[in-house]
Amino acid sequence: MKELLRSNDLIHLSWIRSIFKEAGIQIFIMDEHMSVLEGSANAIPRRVMVSEQDHAQALRLMKSAKSELNL
Repeated sequence: MKELLRSNDLIHLSWIRSIFKEAGIQIFIMDEHMSVLEGSANAIPRRVMVSEQDHAQALRLMKSAKSELNL
């Protein structure tokens, strides 16, 4: 597993889930429960992980999707 990004932004994470689901790339959200337990301080960001085989494709997909949104 390789880390793709870290975020506490629930909208961003939802968007990430959506684009990868559509592309057929399985992602894993780590620290999701810890982030909820710590409350609203945003001290523990959620980590989006992908398999090592999908990492390069996932980076390209994320870059392409962000460019379409002008991010």
